[in-house]
Amino acid sequence: MLPQRVNVDLVKGAMGEYADDSMSFDERTKIYDDLVGFLPPRIEARLQVTGALDPKTLAMQEAIREWAMYPSCFDVKTVQLMLFGMLLIELSDAALLHGIAARRAGASWEEMQAVVNLTYLFRGLSAANRGAELLANIAEREAKETQQ
Repeated sequence: MLPQRVNVDLVKGAMGEYADDSMSFDERTKIYDDLVGFLPPRIEARLQVTGALDPKTLAMQEAIREWAMYPSCFDVKTVQLMLFGMLLIELSDAALLHGIAARRAGASWEEMQAVVNLTYLFRGLSAANRGAELLANIAEREAKETQQ
């Protein structure tokens, strides 16, 4: 379901090492691990590639992401539910990551389904079908994590 991971050694050989002096690679990845429980492959690619080729832009991207994703007026669960719905209505595969993050932040299955229902109103059955698929995949992922 998730995109394939990049070959980090190939990226480093072609583009160089991660060079963002404002934050180490491990510090950057911890942010995502705390939010979704792992480093998503596309984010890993952006951190490795942009972190090697244009670390200043990477630092600015991450500062803006952090500013927008953690507003003082909403808790993390609310933000992640909103992002899940916004991305689901676009049928974006990134909806999965924000669905996982919403659950990790305490969203109930009822809340998740309510977001799917809202997307149905404006996107139709394709969003309802995709939403149900994502919820089932998140439940499966959670079940596997508890078995480990």
